[in-house]
Amino acid sequence: MTDTLDDLMPGSSLGLAHRVRTPSVASESGSPCLILLHGVGANEVHLTDLARQLDPRLTVLVARGPLEMGAARFGWFPVRFTPGGPVIDAAQAERAREALITFIDGLPAAYGIDRRRIWIGGFSQGGIMSASVALTAPERVAGFAVMSGRVLPEIAARMANPASLRHVRAFISHGIHDDKLGIQYARDAQSLVSRLGLRVQYREYSAGHLLTDEMQQDFCGWLAEQISQRGA
Repeated sequence: MTDTLDDLMPGSSLGLAHRVRTPSVASESGSPCLILLHGVGANEVHLTDLARQLDPRLTVLVARGPLEMGAARFGWFPVRFTPGGPVIDAAQAERAREALITFIDGLPAAYGIDRRRIWIGGFSQGGIMSASVALTAPERVAGFAVMSGRVLPEIAARMANPASLRHVRAFISHGIHDDKLGIQYARDAQSLVSRLGLRVQYREYSAGHLLTDEMQQDFCGWLAEQISQRGA
């Protein structure tokens, strides 16, 4: 396994800057892959420790959000937190969704990825974007993870039909003391994906708005199981 997570790869043809951890063993049929996405106002470095913990069969790509918000601070779309809930820039969220789809489409050629075994997941806004991609373009991914995030109501009109979503697997985790995105967002997300017919692993933790060790361990375990079920 080659750890090049200290090196930032420019967007080039993929469109998004990113860091890479290659798998321990090359596969002639292509590597299974996870795309990890950070939260708003953070950057991809915040997820490199998690990337190093993940199943060694994976190619892991930690992508940087396209929206520059300050020194070493990036995001996927602007958001304001109001008493009535988060208010987003829906147009920018849609551009970020499209950028991620373009990124995914370039992975087989760029990194020898098996397009049938691509997962996407992230923390907070990164989890939100993961759900947006998976629920609107399920042919691109085998599953997704939302850790301390939510599903945007703005994607409802673009959501795929339930029949095309049946193969997608979901991991949803959230802290019950989250004061940024309340626990109800996770419960609503679980309810939605269950109604759509997706198989979901759902976990709540005694935590706030952060990615805990327990949450990371549960995610790693879920993903390893998904890889095995997909024949990696």
